[in-house]
Amino acid sequence: MALEGRCGERGATPARRGRRRRQAPVPRTRLHGLRHVCARGSSIGRRTFWILALCTSLGLLLSWSSNRLLHWLSFPTYTKVHTEWAKELPFPTVTICNNNPVRFYKLTKSDLYFAGHWLGLLLANRTARPLVLDLLQEDRRAWFHKLSDFRLFLPPRHFEGTNLEFMDRLSHQLDDMLLSCKYRGEMCGPQNFSTVFTRYGKCYMFNAAEEGKTLRTTMKGGTGNGLEIMLDIQQDEYLPVWGETEETAFEAGVRVQVHSQAEPPFVHELGFGVAPGFQTFVATQEQRLTYLPPPWGECQLRAQESSFFQVYSVTACRIDCETRYIVENCNCRMVHMPGDSPFCTPEQYKECAEPALATLAEKENSDCMCRTPCNLTRYNKELSMVKIPSKTSARYLERKFNKSEKYIADNILVLDVFFEALNYETIEQKKAYEVASLLGDIGGQMGLFIGASILTILELFDYAYEVRIHPGVHREQSKLSERSPGESNAISHTVSVPLQTTLGTLEEIAC
Repeated sequence: MALEGRCGERGATPARRGRRRRQAPVPRTRLHGLRHVCARGSSIGRRTFWILALCTSLGLLLSWSSNRLLHWLSFPTYTKVHTEWAKELPFPTVTICNNNPVRFYKLTKSDLYFAGHWLGLLLANRTARPLVLDLLQEDRRAWFHKLSDFRLFLPPRHFEGTNLEFMDRLSHQLDDMLLSCKYRGEMCGPQNFSTVFTRYGKCYMFNAAEEGKTLRTTMKGGTGNGLEIMLDIQQDEYLPVWGETEETAFEAGVRVQVHSQAEPPFVHELGFGVAPGFQTFVATQEQRLTYLPPPWGECQLRAQESSFFQVYSVTACRIDCETRYIVENCNCRMVHMPGDSPFCTPEQYKECAEPALATLAEKENSDCMCRTPCNLTRYNKELSMVKIPSKTSARYLERKFNKSEKYIADNILVLDVFFEALNYETIEQKKAYEVASLLGDIGGQMGLFIGASILTILELFDYAYEVRIHPGVHREQSKLSERSPGESNAISHTVSVPLQTTLGTLEEIAC
């Protein structure tokens, strides 16, 4: 009886274990709340509570995760500005253009015959425009009247048009304009400038990138440590203004652009004016900008193919686009445009090239897409000026240049370009929200709301895969798990072991 009691007690223990395990298989995952939802034997109220809690947590997780995902898909950026000091900085290129492209009193009879109508000096029948004669002074009027008389003139057979030789000969020469030049206190001259042609005609660049020449640098900021030049703009040589035309300008002075050596000049849009009778101080600071390509920004990551410029820039792209447009529509190019196409004649200038440029400017957004490069250097500028000459220096300048005080006030200017300080700014556009931040935010919300990780999600997929691929095996395992361990052992012993052996074994265990 004692044996039967003990055996009964031992037999009861596996049965109780079996009763505890008689429940539906729970997915093998550590997802919080899912075990309570799937547990059998729990009350309906308790399971309902855990279903609502799990659904609420999943809703909050999806809401906040979608918010973070949409924020990442908006590709936000921020701008980082940093100032760095340097022991030495390369000096920028300074491009100078006289506002007057053609000197009036350098015109020859052939020049006036072919280009007089384009310059607005003659009518279409090559007779002098009456208003021009009225605007000229008495001594110059007779000269122009004689120059515009073509009754006995035999024009040359070949006129090459407004080519480089034409503009070079009629433009203001730096040898005549440059009265003095200093760089960092040392003398300089016209030999330190290179020639470039723009919409203003012949212009001059200081410290341009040239093969075999090293760029000038500066090791100190402030006035006197840069370029200081004195110019005579030669107003007496300006074309008479009889009306509002593209070839004549109302203003007197020079047009200046401060830019990097890798960027061609675009003076008519990016330059600033310097007036005669003033000394203009230009304090500049180098800025090195870095932009992000799409979808974060709009910069040009790869340089567009160009047969004219090796380095991509907005101005290079604009000049390239204008050149191709004029060549395609007029079969010629303007003087300031690169390439090997023939130069436009004065008639082509007036009838085709200039109207085509105006048309291109109106629809430039569609036909001429020039994005900002991802890396560029520009120069921030601050301008100030003082009146010259002073009363005490007027007489000295009159003797030095053999000019009257009125001529000095109307024609002479001083330009001083220097670094404000020997530092430069780095302005960098950066990604404000990257993939690592997105995953960190979503992972933190998964842990907060449902206590899950990537491995937890993988466990759910693994369980779903087993259920879908091996449904029979899963059902068999579910049935076995519902049986008690005592029942399983009893069946196996009854089938494979004789009864006497089983009773002997149980007696030994009891003893």
